[in-house]
Amino acid sequence: DYLRDLGIDALWLSPIYDSPNDDNGYDIRNYRAIMAEFGSMEDFDRLLAGLHARGMRLIMDLVVNHTSDEHEWFQQALTDPASPYRDYYIFRDGNPATPPNNWTSFFSGPAWRWFPDGLNSAGQPGVWALHLFSPKQMDLNWECAALRASVVDMVDWWLSKGVDGFRLDVINYISKQPGLPDGDATIGNLMGFTGVENYYYGPRLHEYLHQLKVEAFEPHGAFSVGETPGIGIEMAALLTAAPRRELDLIFNFDQLETPGHARFDRYRYDLNYLARYLTDWTLGYPDSCWMSLFYNNHDNPRMISKINPDPAVRAPLAKLLALIQLTSQGTPFIFQGDEIGMVNQTFTDMSQLRDVESLNLYRELIADGHSPADAFATVLAGSRDHARVPMQWHGGDHAGFSQVTPWIVGDGDQRWCNVATQLGQADSVLAFYRRLIALRRDTPALVDGDVRFVASGAKNYFAYVRGSGSQRYAVEGNLSATPLKRPVAAPQGQLLASTYPDSDRPAGAHGSQSLRPYEAAMYRLGQ
Repeated sequence: DYLRDLGIDALWLSPIYDSPNDDNGYDIRNYRAIMAEFGSMEDFDRLLAGLHARGMRLIMDLVVNHTSDEHEWFQQALTDPASPYRDYYIFRDGNPATPPNNWTSFFSGPAWRWFPDGLNSAGQPGVWALHLFSPKQMDLNWECAALRASVVDMVDWWLSKGVDGFRLDVINYISKQPGLPDGDATIGNLMGFTGVENYYYGPRLHEYLHQLKVEAFEPHGAFSVGETPGIGIEMAALLTAAPRRELDLIFNFDQLETPGHARFDRYRYDLNYLARYLTDWTLGYPDSCWMSLFYNNHDNPRMISKINPDPAVRAPLAKLLALIQLTSQGTPFIFQGDEIGMVNQTFTDMSQLRDVESLNLYRELIADGHSPADAFATVLAGSRDHARVPMQWHGGDHAGFSQVTPWIVGDGDQRWCNVATQLGQADSVLAFYRRLIALRRDTPALVDGDVRFVASGAKNYFAYVRGSGSQRYAVEGNLSATPLKRPVAAPQGQLLASTYPDSDRPAGAHGSQSLRPYEAAMYRLGQ
């Protein structure tokens, strides 16, 4: 009911399948069973029915670049070279001292794991297997037609149960260059991951996605959004153009870091880059494609903290981000906690972290000679655990998430930022999200209307007009933490939303020539 009242149309769940939980469920042991910690298949069926009864849809997470090493496919493949599942994975013969190539894992170390008890192609002990992520997440071999057929069958099984679609995890990695050639050292040093050029946009990617779309998704009219790291606008257009029948949307991560920065860099995000990104993609993406709009997910620190961690501007900054997201052209994805302005955690020790990526990176940095304090600061800058603390439902113990200590403990921010408190505040971030979502739903011009950008070259100022003819809406905002003199005249029309609660001085009112820190507003023009 909370989601329905917020105005949510569809719920996306991170993996809930049976898993040993080495990477928070992204290491799937059984695609057709529910993780015991989350309940049973009967519980899932009730969730699905409850969502549909409220007019909402359910999007699940499809993780088919890899499985857990405990999946029955891998267990049979590892111990029997003649198993029909052997070709489901990427095995290589060799010796334990020399991995098959120089690829590195996204979670630190080589991208190959040596299994001393596994059997090689000659039936002798010892074999290598590829893992781009955790050593317990074994890459699937999409060159294998039988594997693709198994994936199609599994997707069809869930969609037949009534699931409405899938988010496809790192789906652009499923096609690898034939022969798995060594990665270029220069590219590896630049990107931080050696070998990535051999699989981030592989030669058969479009073929595989088209097969999945035609054979699994289209018969059910199901939705797909692909997680596609490193995909630029031109490749994105090839993946999502409707006539090509591959993906409906993609999650492109280019907007999450400013140029020259990576997630674990310690820096402050410049919102001027977000403005340029949205402008470029809105104007450059073909009409047959559609954007996804998001700032946060389970794999990234909170955007508010990356921009400006000052508590004094937390609420207006959260509202500014909401206003841009919910009035831009595309489909908004709201990550849990966005709607109340959740921020990064003040972790003080590595013992408080749970994410396998963060733990591995810390060990790698220490091994490279960094001091514990410096290594921890680097990990803290980009740890996924910032987004994985429990949702802050109220200000009491464990933020209302549970009655016992959860798997990861927050820093107490729920005492000031929680759903229960904001439900009773007319000017809260939550109330702002509710109003904007309702306004977007009731205003076709905010979904399908044209976009005209205003004063595009102005620093710290982002403005545009949505719609056409008599249905036009103006949005403007100050992208900085200091007052900003307007580069153009204030919009003239009916004020519909403002990031500041005081109605006596909304943005642009009473002849004001400046905008306060992170002040933004939306107007209905001609009113």
